[in-house]
Order: sequence, then structure tokens, then C-alpha cells
Amino acid sequence: MITLDTNAQPSVAKLAARPSLWQQTNKPTLAMLAVTVAVALVFSVTTSSFLTFTNISNLATQIAPVLIIAVAMTFVITTGQIDLSVGATVAFVAAMSAELIQAGVDSSVVFIAAPLMGAAWGLVNGWLAAYQGIPPFIVTLATLSIIRGIALYRTEGFSVPITPGTAFAKLGTASWLGFSASAWIALAVVIVGAIALNRTRFGRYVTGIGSNVESVRRSGVNTRRVLMMTLVFTGLAAGIAGLLIAARLGSGSANSANGFELTVITAVVLGGTNLFGGRGTVIGTVIGAVLTGIIANGLTLLGVSPFLTPIITGIVLLIAIWINMRGHSLAALFKHLQSAPGKP
Repeated sequence: MITLDTNAQPSVAKLAARPSLWQQTNKPTLAMLAVTVAVALVFSVTTSSFLTFTNISNLATQIAPVLIIAVAMTFVITTGQIDLSVGATVAFVAAMSAELIQAGVDSSVVFIAAPLMGAAWGLVNGWLAAYQGIPPFIVTLATLSIIRGIALYRTEGFSVPITPGTAFAKLGTASWLGFSASAWIALAVVIVGAIALNRTRFGRYVTGIGSNVESVRRSGVNTRRVLMMTLVFTGLAAGIAGLLIAARLGSGSANSANGFELTVITAVVLGGTNLFGGRGTVIGTVIGAVLTGIIANGLTLLGVSPFLTPIITGIVLLIAIWINMRGHSLAALFKHLQSAPGKP
């Protein structure tokens, strides 16, 4: 005869009431998703043009360059590194691409050269950081000045106009289903990035290095190469973003993308990627990029001074880092209590 243990019912109820592992792991991302929806609702109520298709399409185009770099930055931050040179790389690639077009170089060549220029700077950053032992923060802070300085020296601070009618110029105005080519390219980058981080061996190495680099190294993985490649990817992404920005604006300027790295890092951290490494989420990065874009777009529609936007972005970043640090500490405490002997 089988008897039922009625005392088991409270335990089952408690187990069902507990948040799932997925919910616990993605709590920062879910929180930012809720915030993003709330902010969008506020702007949709306060401005009549926010939810129009024209504005949504424009918002997607504005977010695209940030999102492209932010996906790559997710890999960098997940390993416990950071890249401060992406804004300078965007400006460099934009200015050099415009100069190549003005010199008569075919657009197809520039389409290949622009991402490669960005990747080359990423390779410099990665080699110095991974193989020479210089902290990525210091390396990219230095190359930030060098890269933009070279671009300014080449252009003397002037914008370089792009010849109209070229395939390069047409890229900036191309669209499909009402959305720009930049938006569709950003979507493709998101899909590739999500698969690479979650479904490939390289993505597992990235997460493992951020959690415990020594353990990954002892398992036979060339951790220095992985660290270098993540910085190459941010350079490559910055090259693509610089190409798209120059095509959209019809000119390349060494003064463009000032403070771009702040926006990118904000998007990544807001999405739930751990600033200290070990956890990254591309979907969260998308949410973070959309949130920063909505804030900038909504403030513009409300007529708020554009000089206030970086101030608000900086405040949001500080809050995100604080939440990230608090969440990391609380998660460690929760794990300790769960594993403590004699727990109920």
C-alpha cells in the first residue's frame, strides 16, 4: 500500500514559489527590461510622436552603431576587460573611409578596408593587453588618444565629405521594410553574437575566463589568445560602426563619436553583463542599448537640451554599476547561505 506524505506538500509549495535558476541568473536583465518598458510608456504618453513608425525607424538607426559595438563589448567585459578606445576607432575609420572615397577608391574596397582598419587597432590593443601584460584599461586609454590624434592630424579637424552617388553614400540611405541598412546589419550582428556567446566553444571560454582565468588556462586553453581576440572583435565592430556612421552622415569626421565608449559600456552593463566578468548576455545588451537610445530620443522629442543627455547617461551608468556591484555581492551571499551546513 502506497501512502502519501502530507508533510511534503509545504516543501513542494516552497519549491514552486522559489524563482527558477534562469530567473535568478537573469534578474538584472529582467529588471532592465521592465525599466525599458516603463521609460517607453512614459515617453509615449508625454510625446505624441514617440510611438510613430517614423520615430521607431529613426530610433533603430540611431541605436544600430551603439548596438554593433556593444555586442562585441559584451565579450570583452565578460572576460573581465574593458575597451575605452572604441569611440576613437569609430572616428578614425569614419574619417579614413571618407578620405579613401574622396581619393577615388572604389566603395567595395572601402567596405572591406573599414572593418579591417578597426580590427587592426583592436589587434594592437589585444596584443599589448594579453601578451604584454598591460591592463586593458591603460592600453585602451592610451590608444584612445593615439587613434583619435592620428585621425585629427590627417584631417586637420575638418569633416571629409563623401562623394554623392557612390555605393558608399547610397549605403547611408538604403532601407528595407522601412528600416535602414544600419538597423538590419545591427540585427545580424546581434544574432551572430548571441550564438557565439551561448552556443560555441569560444563563448564558453570567454565566460570561463571571466569567472576563473587560471582554471581555464590549466585546462589547456590559450587564454591570452582568447583575450586578444575579444579586443580584436571590438575593433572590428567599431570599424563597421564607423563605416555606417560616415555613410549615413555623408562625411567622415575625426571629431565624431566623442563619449561613444560611455554609451556602449552603459548599454552592456545595464543589460546585466557583470562588469567584473564571468557573466555576459547579448540579449541584455540589446535591452541596454534600446534603453539608452530611448532616453536620448525621448529627451530630444521633449525639447531637453542635448548637453544634458551625456549627464543623464553618466548618472544612469553609475546607478547601473552600483546595482551590478550590489547584485554581485548579494548573489554571493545567497549562494553562501544556500551551501551553509545545517540550512533548513
